[in-house]
Amino acid sequence: MAFYLKLYAACTATFFALDIAWLGFVAKGFYQRQMGHLLAEQTKWGAAIAFYLIYVAAIVVLCVLPGIEKQSVLRAAALGGVFGLAAYAAFDLTSLALLKGFPSGVVPVDLAWGVVLTASVAAAGTWVGLRLTA
Repeated sequence: MAFYLKLYAACTATFFALDIAWLGFVAKGFYQRQMGHLLAEQTKWGAAIAFYLIYVAAIVVLCVLPGIEKQSVLRAAALGGVFGLAAYAAFDLTSLALLKGFPSGVVPVDLAWGVVLTASVAAAGTWVGLRLTA
């Protein structure tokens, strides 16, 4: 159990660090320009944290553990990329289909970020896991 908690902690820390850097600094202006009219004045942190915790658990189960099993950071990164694309597409394409004013220009940027972020977290988590089992 301790092993899985360490993996989860490593993946959570990596996810938060990368996503905060992306949303808070790198792409903040882009999202503000594209989606400012859709953004709430106050972030609903409970919902955001719930998403992060559930999503990171899925990364560990679906990407990191298979990467550790195959002893391959690259495999975990590839699985993470596919999972990230699917997960971010679920949000972006559903939003594009159903929400008035959802900007189509956000979709490719957000999908790319989902791939990069999830692949990076999966690779980092697998690297940590392989070190813990060495």
